[in-house]
Amino acid sequence: MFDRGFPYSCKLSAHGSCVNALAFSRLDARYMASGGDDLQIHLWDFHQENLEEPCHTFIGPRSNIFCFDFSCKNRSLFAGGVDFQVYRYDISGLGTSLTREDTTASSIYRERESIREISCHPFQDEIFLSASDSGRITQYDTRVKGATVSRLAPAALAQNMIQLAAECTGVQYHPQTENLFVTSDGHGNVCLRDARMGFGTRRERCGSGVVLEYNTKLARSDTTRMSNPEASSITFDAEGDILGVTMLHFYPTLYTLSDPNPVAVCTGRYLPEGTPVSEGERTYSNSCTMKHGSFGGPASRTETYYCAGSDDFCGYLWKIPPVEELIQRREVIPSDDWLLQDCRTIGFAESMTSLRYVPVDLSTPSAVLKGHDSIVNSTLIHPYFPLVVTAGVERDIRLHNPTKSAPFSQEMELSPVRARQLSDSSTAAEARVINALLLGGIDPVDADDSERDTIRLFDRILRMEGEADPFVVRSWVPDDENDDDDDVEDRCQ
Repeated sequence: MFDRGFPYSCKLSAHGSCVNALAFSRLDARYMASGGDDLQIHLWDFHQENLEEPCHTFIGPRSNIFCFDFSCKNRSLFAGGVDFQVYRYDISGLGTSLTREDTTASSIYRERESIREISCHPFQDEIFLSASDSGRITQYDTRVKGATVSRLAPAALAQNMIQLAAECTGVQYHPQTENLFVTSDGHGNVCLRDARMGFGTRRERCGSGVVLEYNTKLARSDTTRMSNPEASSITFDAEGDILGVTMLHFYPTLYTLSDPNPVAVCTGRYLPEGTPVSEGERTYSNSCTMKHGSFGGPASRTETYYCAGSDDFCGYLWKIPPVEELIQRREVIPSDDWLLQDCRTIGFAESMTSLRYVPVDLSTPSAVLKGHDSIVNSTLIHPYFPLVVTAGVERDIRLHNPTKSAPFSQEMELSPVRARQLSDSSTAAEARVINALLLGGIDPVDADDSERDTIRLFDRILRMEGEADPFVVRSWVPDDENDDDDDVEDRCQ
């Protein structure tokens, strides 16, 4: 079914501005949470025959929402964002005793800075992790009294907190092994950690729990500098065998759990039918906004797909070959032979003199999902339906399907064949929006005017920042190439 592409789509319209976060409920993925800049949290019921409006709405956040997660037994929904707080909503009565008047959070957990990610324990409904721009990874237990307002004693707080040297951009529990979780940060570090070593008393803690650091540094033969792009989000596949890392100014990069070097990168050099992307035509890129990818595939789990949003106003879906095949196809090149490589070849290396690992280039996506008029930030693959959900700068969410009908929609329409094109130069309307932001302007007359202004703003940002070279904007040179690499703990803390 996935190999047919996703030519049909429909909109879910309830939000008033950008949609930054999406999440499916656990178990049967019946519900989807959505939220963003309008501060409302909508729940959508995919067991409806014709899904058109939310089945429930929560309120509470006082600034932009960045992330969601459902607890493992769907008793709680957690939300976080710019206002430094994690909100826990009791959804145990959803579909039965929960009424439309039940809109507020049952608990609030305060952090120091913006919440970038929340991850719920795979087997214990009461435990979750939060990652914030303060660099703090905090483990919470909803059964602990006083934890909601961070009034734990300093010793208790220290036992449940890991402090990184940079903003923490992502945290995800391993879906099958309860003690393992992975983190990413603004310095480009992606680390696999063991909770038994990362949390607890001083005697129990060791190296902030780091058991493996993934290699995220880029090398190219035409420059003596390397690059360490920011790892802006992370996600596991359903079995926890593959880790997907979204890298700013680079491509989605895939790792196996126990191998520090990547096995594949997902690019858009070719169209789904196999023809090369024409020169000057836009394709996958990620230089603006925070993006979240996802894994999924047919319910049989025989095939794995990865989906990500792009600055060219599309979503991209790649079919992932078996891990054994990717490892076999990956190239390993000694540093002495690196200068002989094509200058367009990018490898991953720990240092200027170490081996270069060139992952498999998954250059032909299975599908390109169209219908948006601006940047796509978030993508979700439903675990059971042949469905991909995309959202971003616009207020509407899009549901993409291989066929015209679906269990949750009576009729879908063909998506546009081409994505909206970004003009080469700024327009008078864009200049008006920028001047209004700088000088203070009149509020838009209606929601359509507001969305058009938002799209114009991001068009301007794309012209200024889009498709940046990571070796220019995130260049990296080791402090001392003659010295041994710093130990894992120093790089990851």
